[in-house]
Amino acid sequence: MKNRLEELRKQHALLQEELALALKVSRQTICSLENGRYNPSLRLALKLGRFFKLPVEQIFLYDEEDLNSEKSQP
Repeated sequence: MKNRLEELRKQHALLQEELALALKVSRQTICSLENGRYNPSLRLALKLGRFFKLPVEQIFLYDEEDLNSEKSQP
């Protein structure tokens, strides 16, 4: 799943560590999210939305490729 996390973090002049502290997660979690290696839990996605004052769907972008890969899984 694609996301705008790095873009939003930089717009707010935050380091990964600062965002991690604000959300009570590790810097590695933020790094993994930004690099698309990790999809957030619903709780974390909502915390990010609240932090950036945006709907979750404006942070995390669900595209056709994501939908197709889910359909092929049992």
